[in-house]
Amino acid sequence: MASSSRPIVIIGAGGIVRDAHLPAYSKAGLRVASICDLVPAKARELAAKFGIPHVAADVRDAVGNAPSGAVFDVAVPASEVLSVLPTLPGGAAVLIQKPLGENLAQARAIRDLCRARRLTAAVNFQLRFAPAVEQARCMINEGRIGAITDIEVRVTCYTPWEMWPFLESAPRVEILYHSVHHVDLIRSFCGDPSAVYAKTMNHPRAPKLASTRSTIILDYGDSVRANVTANHAHAYGSKHQESYIKWEGTAGAIKTRMGVLLDYPHGMPDEFEYVELDGSGRSEWKSLPLDGTWFPDAFWRRMANLMAYLDGAGPQLAASVEDAYRTMAVVESAYASSETGGTPITYD
Repeated sequence: MASSSRPIVIIGAGGIVRDAHLPAYSKAGLRVASICDLVPAKARELAAKFGIPHVAADVRDAVGNAPSGAVFDVAVPASEVLSVLPTLPGGAAVLIQKPLGENLAQARAIRDLCRARRLTAAVNFQLRFAPAVEQARCMINEGRIGAITDIEVRVTCYTPWEMWPFLESAPRVEILYHSVHHVDLIRSFCGDPSAVYAKTMNHPRAPKLASTRSTIILDYGDSVRANVTANHAHAYGSKHQESYIKWEGTAGAIKTRMGVLLDYPHGMPDEFEYVELDGSGRSEWKSLPLDGTWFPDAFWRRMANLMAYLDGAGPQLAASVEDAYRTMAVVESAYASSETGGTPITYD
């Protein structure tokens, strides 16, 4: 946790704020000072539910009446980030909802604006802070499973995209708004890939959306296999739905279930299993209890990391705008790969 709880000013009162940001901040005892939204009734509803003392009339009102030392939690669609950031005070602290713009050009503009205005800015790639991921990172850093040889993210579920109506007009959906989490997660363990292969596509069940299914391969040479498989259109019941991250190493493996994606937004519990090779050939998988789940705990941990960095209690700002820009570069290349297509096959 941060050494002090700075006041939070939330810009945006959409579903992710209702279902994740505010429950997380409430659970961790973080103080939300005010909230605003283009639809004031939505902001008033959340203020009443979560005890937020002030509902601002608009962004300028929220910024103008922000308490000293406030962190601005900008939870607006990616296309609107560039319109919000110029209203913030120079040198302010800001947490920007992912993704960092709708494309790499917007991501670059956001990064450059944060530099020019000296904003201490981080991006809400909160999957890095999920308790299961933090447990895995701790074990990997301790050498418990050896050097990573394989990292896989697989999502086979049914996602109620109708909860986010703005996505119906978005030119990019699945990789940009969902698998970007997984790309960022893999980068946080393996660094920058040298190349990416990808294909993303829509589904007849969601004809208004640009895409709901993707396959992504991140190229780390011949030593690490890293891939993401996402299918959000599996509407055939829960029996064969999947949602997991798996790390394999030279001395063991870890597999964790991301339960929130199963029956979203209600979700199922996260799970954590691991195995360490003992040389006997009789190694067995073991389970570890987790202190919390991705939703909502990763959200307060994400904010706490930013606060700790601001207070000098944390040496590293995870998923800073500078680092998030590199995740967006991978995403942009994934879309380029999808549009280019695979290598044609000669059958003669």
